[in-house]
Amino acid sequence: KMTIKFNNVCVATIQMVSTADVARNLADAARQIERAVAAGAELLVLPEYFAIMGRRDTDKLAVAESEGTGPIQDFLAQMAARHRVWLAGGTIPLRTSDPVRIRNSLLVFNPQGERVARYDKIHLFQFDNGHERYAEADTVQPGQQPVTVQVQPREGPPWRLGLSVCYDLRFPELYRALAQAGAEVLLVPSAFTATTGQAHWESLLRARAIENLAYVLAPAQGGTHDNGRRTWGHSLFIDPWGEVLAQHAHGPGLVLGQLQRARLESVRAQLPALTHRVL
Repeated sequence: KMTIKFNNVCVATIQMVSTADVARNLADAARQIERAVAAGAELLVLPEYFAIMGRRDTDKLAVAESEGTGPIQDFLAQMAARHRVWLAGGTIPLRTSDPVRIRNSLLVFNPQGERVARYDKIHLFQFDNGHERYAEADTVQPGQQPVTVQVQPREGPPWRLGLSVCYDLRFPELYRALAQAGAEVLLVPSAFTATTGQAHWESLLRARAIENLAYVLAPAQGGTHDNGRRTWGHSLFIDPWGEVLAQHAHGPGLVLGQLQRARLESVRAQLPALTHRVL
């Protein structure tokens, strides 16, 4: 656990090694949420597929929920309301009209337990190096729209979050659209593979922070899962200058830090690149 003490909004990115057992994963998430709340966090972000990393890609179809109802959504609403925090629920599988494909959806709940935002992952991961093959489009329908949401901390001005998921990280045009919509904090819940994570995870996250002069909260899956797949972990908290303020390498854990309004405004004033856009 890493804590950085400043004087603004405390945030937590939660790293997990989720299993094929939804109940077990929810219990693990609840424990991490409680630890983060005890440390003072007001905004908590879970990783992609926090509630299920199945033995097969199709396992998530069996636990997919209709929008607005189901055990995973109920869990997120209850956790947010019980602890009076803003909670970004990693991603969960939501049903579509296609029986063999879901939406990979990031949901944000307010301290009253109300869902205030939904973002469906737009870019779907595909990878084949001759040894590993994965095609997310086999079981997932892509989303279409960038999403931002405003969160109001207990004290001070609100912050605008830009929502994204995992493979989205490779598409800077999405983050530029989020920045244009006012995003000051970029959420990137992920389950990067160990192979691509080791090569590109930190570099891409720091680039997105630097390009958009925004904080980045990137909670990850970080370990070996029931199907043998290894995820990279290294959940990160990055400031608008691209500096890694805290990280957690492997296994379950928390990354804690502070969103500093003064730091954001200072960086954007010193290097006003967002106002210099031409194309």
